[in-house]
Amino acid sequence: MVTRRVIVCLDVKADRVVKGVQFESLRDIGDPVELAEHYEQEGADEIVYLDISASAEERSTLLDLARRTAERLFVPLTIGGGVRSANDVARALRAGADKVGLNTAAVATPAILTECAERFGAQCIVVSIDAKRDGDGWRVYTHGGRTPTELDAVKWAKESVRRGAGELLVTSIDRDGSRDGYDLALTSAIARAVDVPVIASGGAGSAADVCDAIIQGHADAALVAGIVHDRVTTVREIKRIMSSRNLSVRAA
Repeated sequence: MVTRRVIVCLDVKADRVVKGVQFESLRDIGDPVELAEHYEQEGADEIVYLDISASAEERSTLLDLARRTAERLFVPLTIGGGVRSANDVARALRAGADKVGLNTAAVATPAILTECAERFGAQCIVVSIDAKRDGDGWRVYTHGGRTPTELDAVKWAKESVRRGAGELLVTSIDRDGSRDGYDLALTSAIARAVDVPVIASGGAGSAADVCDAIIQGHADAALVAGIVHDRVTTVREIKRIMSSRNLSVRAA
């Protein structure tokens, strides 16, 4: 039985963790390293740091943060935000990241995915897909969910994998921060279209939502943020409920 993962996302700005709704109205949550350690102790399978400002200055801060975190964290660490080249990926991996997320740069220059997969291995290349409902499908957005593209989310997911992505992080902009549950139709459509792990993101309001993302949305993992930051639930409780629904999880 495949072990399902619970991944905690820490949005980072100015060396602090922040959280918003639909990528806006940000509020301070706390220190990234302390929070990463706390969630690891609770049973998080992975931690994601996302530089939501993506300026060159903040990227340097994030790399330093990755170094400090890697010294104290045992679970895999993914970092993303403002990664524009294969050399940026190399710097992130050298700083201690196990995986690197790409979004805007991959849309602008899809060949970067092939270059990175060939240099570093597909297993560490995560394509982040921020999508919003558009008619019968979903449109891909870039630049932190602010800029619409002409790309269909499912088609872009398939192309990303063909070009070298080893994992997809699929975020519903419509559901982000809403706590109304993941967009199961979006997650399922992409999970059924590709043969790499898919992480559901955007909208978790409870442990039941995480279970639904995996059972109904066919995701391999679920990303959570606000519900654990605000202590609506805990990673340990999410895993307990997952286990009660016969989902295989690593012990918390």
